Amino acid sequence: MANEKLSYKAAGVDIDAGEKLVKNIKPLAAKTKRDGLLGGIGGFGALFEIPKHYKQPILVTGTDGVGTKLRLALDLDRHSTIGIDLVAMSVNDILVQGAEPLFFLDYFSCGQLDVERATEVVSGIAKGCELSGCALIGGETAEMPGMYTGEEYDLAGFAVGAVEKNKIISGESISKGDYLLGLGSSGAHSNGYSLIRKILTKSDAKLDQKVGDQTLGDLLIKPTRIYVNSILNALKTDQVKGLAHITGGGIIENIPRILPKHLAVEIDLKSWPRDDLFQWLQENGNVENEEMLRVFNCGIGMVVVCAAEHAHALTQILKSTGETVFHIGNIIERKGTEHQTCLTNT
Repeated sequence: MANEKLSYKAAGVDIDAGEKLVKNIKPLAAKTKRDGLLGGIGGFGALFEIPKHYKQPILVTGTDGVGTKLRLALDLDRHSTIGIDLVAMSVNDILVQGAEPLFFLDYFSCGQLDVERATEVVSGIAKGCELSGCALIGGETAEMPGMYTGEEYDLAGFAVGAVEKNKIISGESISKGDYLLGLGSSGAHSNGYSLIRKILTKSDAKLDQKVGDQTLGDLLIKPTRIYVNSILNALKTDQVKGLAHITGGGIIENIPRILPKHLAVEIDLKSWPRDDLFQWLQENGNVENEEMLRVFNCGIGMVVVCAAEHAHALTQILKSTGETVFHIGNIIERKGTEHQTCLTNT
């Protein structure tokens, strides 16, 4: 076989398929165009001009994936919303510091490129960018035979936003007596899916079985909620002292990340309802309550910290932009070196 002629396609990489995907992506990305974007998809680098209304812009960046929720998407053969998850995980993170998302890039890797499936995934990414008001400015598709098997693929995303230097939300002004407003989640978002898959196996559950009035598969694949529009609207009031995106680490670990060291939070676990999905996961996995609160958002996807006197007005503003809002707790003095999250059942 010494005279056998080799090609990239014979080695498992189809350049023509990659070109077709780029053509499919261009109109999707065009829907996300916004002020500041120079050029479009297809160049070697993406260009973006910081909007002129910023006086002292500070760039805020975030990167993330969607974890083993990808495995669920493959099991269900549903790929149109996993891209929304990808965008949400990064834009919600940079939002916490008060940043307006400006643009987003994605990385899609697979063993063999399925153009139709990849287009479906990128359509979700474009939808997520539309929902968060940022431009899908570029990305990378990598076909890597030998690294992935069968239909497997992986995703990563990168978001860049901007905030005025004097408007950065740092949490430094948080003080004793402040309120915690919890914004409802759309399910498990994109965290805890390794445990979820373990629970599915342990309980021999079927993805088409009903939990409440929806199937288990529908509940689990539901995309991560994007809080950009509602939070940016609330930030206009200058009444938001702190923000926490409830991701890996759950309620227990994420809120302390924004607190001064001498403060803690007291959270009333009965202040919001535990929906059908989380009840099912806890019961069928025999998961302890504290573990649930460390792994999952348990129904609260974002937390807003504000002074008590501003809580009602902010609640109304957030509700007017479609959020479900709960007063889930308060800021208290920390006792010694105890954990900064105290849980109650009042």
